[in-house]
Amino acid sequence: MSQNTVTRAQLSEAVYQEVGLSRNESADLVETVLDEISDALSRGEMVKISSFGSFQVRQKGERVGRNPKTGEEVPILPRRVLVFRASHVLKHRINEVQEGGAPTPARALS
Repeated sequence: MSQNTVTRAQLSEAVYQEVGLSRNESADLVETVLDEISDALSRGEMVKISSFGSFQVRQKGERVGRNPKTGEEVPILPRRVLVFRASHVLKHRINEVQEGGAPTPARALS
């Protein structure tokens, strides 16, 4: 599996190349979109991006965990967690057969 990471700078550069805005405008656009998504999630709203997926904040209740080293039981406090669910379009794109008919690595293991 690849260890590459897509950065804000790379997203901004892609917007610059594809849309034709200036580099500063592209960076501002990416920042604005990410801020809007973050703000909506912090308010507890679901964010759906068509053909990509949805982000949702879920509340996890208090539970008892166990320290694997000592075996001691410890309470895990309630918290909010971010959940991403990929759309069927994205899942299909990830699992597509590569050019030339060779299966993707994920398919080769199945």
